[in-house]
Amino acid sequence: MDDELRAGRKMLRTKPGAFLLGSTGARLWADYLDPEPGFSGRFDFIHKVNIPLLFKITTNWVQTFEPCSTEWFPSHLLMEYKDKRLSLVEKKFITWNDCAVSCQTWVNRSDRELVLRLETYEDSFSERNGNQLHGCFGIEHYSFDVKGVIAVSDPSLFTGVHLQPGESKQIIVSAAFGILGQDSQELLAERACACAESGLTVEQVLEGHRKEYHSWFEKAPTFESSDPVLNKTWLYRWFLLRHNAADPQYGHLSHPLFYEGRSHKKSKKPFSKGGWEFSKLINLSVPLHIMDARWHHDPTFCEGALQNMKEALGEDGMFRCLTVDTIMHSFANFSCWAAYKLYLVHRNVQFAAELLPYMKLNVAGWNQVHGNESDHLMIEHKHTRTGKEYQPSYWYFHDFPRNPKDKQTYTHLKRVDRAIYHYLNTLAIAKLCEVTEDPESSAYFQQADQIKQDILEKMWDEQSQYFYDLHYQTDEKAFVKNIVGIYPGWAEIIDDRFNGMIEHLMNEHEFNTKSPFPSVSIDCPAYSKDGGWMGHFVKGRNGCVWDGPTWPYTNSIALDSLARESKRRNHQFDGEFAHSLREYSFLHFFNRDLSQPGLVEHYNSETGEPLSDEQEYNHSYYIDLLITHVAGLSVEKDRIVLDPIDVGLDCFCLDRIKVQGMELRITYRNPNESADDTDLEAGYCLYVQGKLAYQNDTLCRTEIAWAQLRSY
Repeated sequence: MDDELRAGRKMLRTKPGAFLLGSTGARLWADYLDPEPGFSGRFDFIHKVNIPLLFKITTNWVQTFEPCSTEWFPSHLLMEYKDKRLSLVEKKFITWNDCAVSCQTWVNRSDRELVLRLETYEDSFSERNGNQLHGCFGIEHYSFDVKGVIAVSDPSLFTGVHLQPGESKQIIVSAAFGILGQDSQELLAERACACAESGLTVEQVLEGHRKEYHSWFEKAPTFESSDPVLNKTWLYRWFLLRHNAADPQYGHLSHPLFYEGRSHKKSKKPFSKGGWEFSKLINLSVPLHIMDARWHHDPTFCEGALQNMKEALGEDGMFRCLTVDTIMHSFANFSCWAAYKLYLVHRNVQFAAELLPYMKLNVAGWNQVHGNESDHLMIEHKHTRTGKEYQPSYWYFHDFPRNPKDKQTYTHLKRVDRAIYHYLNTLAIAKLCEVTEDPESSAYFQQADQIKQDILEKMWDEQSQYFYDLHYQTDEKAFVKNIVGIYPGWAEIIDDRFNGMIEHLMNEHEFNTKSPFPSVSIDCPAYSKDGGWMGHFVKGRNGCVWDGPTWPYTNSIALDSLARESKRRNHQFDGEFAHSLREYSFLHFFNRDLSQPGLVEHYNSETGEPLSDEQEYNHSYYIDLLITHVAGLSVEKDRIVLDPIDVGLDCFCLDRIKVQGMELRITYRNPNESADDTDLEAGYCLYVQGKLAYQNDTLCRTEIAWAQLRSY
């Protein structure tokens, strides 16, 4: 992982000199690092808290360490500084148990004495105990304060380490952090001293961390193919999940989960709160995380996110966004459907049974808050609550006014995306009722079918061949082609009567931009490729406006829809899927440079330029697309289905897939291509528990029952 994803100088675009760090703890991480030895910059604990300094090393005659060279690795950051007077090589990282560790090698190249000292934030760490400093950061805007223990390999750092001309020295500083009153001082001291007072060298400390860091990836499937773009994006997406994995063990977030991101749209002011952050449970992104992470061998983080929501429902019974202290609002989402997809891979019947009553409450809450008496479609009262704020259909009935913030100028809608989510969530409950022998299964199947029929009969427009949002009172169509109009294909509720829907994705006058797919069709009067609104930026240069920019979130679902429609129609659109998948992949690399991995929230739909600066943004899925559609594996109740899309690969190997306790391997090698560079068998192959279970000369569809699979 480190060798494949190393990225040189990785920084925030909006803050020059602010370096990024790949490794994150269960609760501690770096928003950014200053170019100084140690941990100076902005640091967060559980949520955005903007601690400006954990510790740093200062010298008696070096005022700045710029320019320095850096090399970003997923597991650590390498910083080097060299001039005629001294050289510094530093390797720093944050461990999963929330230790900020700096491993430094200093060489005095001058003809005078160099003095090194440890510096902490003001008087926060004033209590000394041998090689340790103890202290605390008060966090006014959350119910927790942050306790810390800093351990050093040489206690002289507290008063000054003196390096004579020509002398070199290795220094290790480790700072462990926890919750005041919950994590004992003894525990934090033990964690800090494990690196700093262990007698290990700099190289040994780093190697121990790298081994621990990479152990998480050993439980992930592997994918290699003849396309380096897909290969590297696959690796980066697994890093993305690990980077955003969190385990606060506190308040409403007492179970592990994935954050939507570790960055934020907040002030960088020390210990400040204002603005929007992604480091919390956001129920909109939970199902997106599950779609990819369900393929990890350990379902802890997927199940943990669902547990957190289950234990902190809103008064209306809906799954909600959560901080450790607050039960917040609820976005439209397909968490129940994702929970069912998770079940299919891991078959945790007990967990499904425990979750099922809360899934029912969530759907009942939707019906209560968003339902209406005339049909089974959901009304969206706030344009922000589907997570696609400022989609132009809300303003269609007011002719797209210049000021969209005036609440009198937009109309409540029956939204296609919320309707599809409602259908899938209801269908998931019906299927899990079957699994758990719940007698309400048939009632939920009936309800899901009613939702489906209302979507097909009311939201489809035969003339333009598209699905549209509806006026919440009159059911009049808002003739704006939002990207969510193709969601019925993703939900697999359409047949040949609706041929023509998916073709809109391939139309260069609608969704087939240079960097597909825009959040609204080009022919919409409010379309803006870079997120403005009718000529001005209503949310600033980097604001979230769903009227034209390209979003990884909806690219995930649009590609899923395109793939499923291609399969339904005899693989008619395999080439279009291949092209769009590669374009989506390139969004994961700045300037399409595979040596610069980084994913942000949204992009200019015609140039691919990043429009936001929240790197390592975790609000989409990709791994599942490669498994389900490129390798072709779908897991169903009583079988697996192999149905790959031909994306033009000469070969691929999807390995270390675990499904219901069985290990699967799917490979392909074009029989017409040379086998010199691979040991793969010719054709399309499935291996179960290491044994060949299926082989065909070409990519093709087949079904294999569980009983047959279990015979291997």
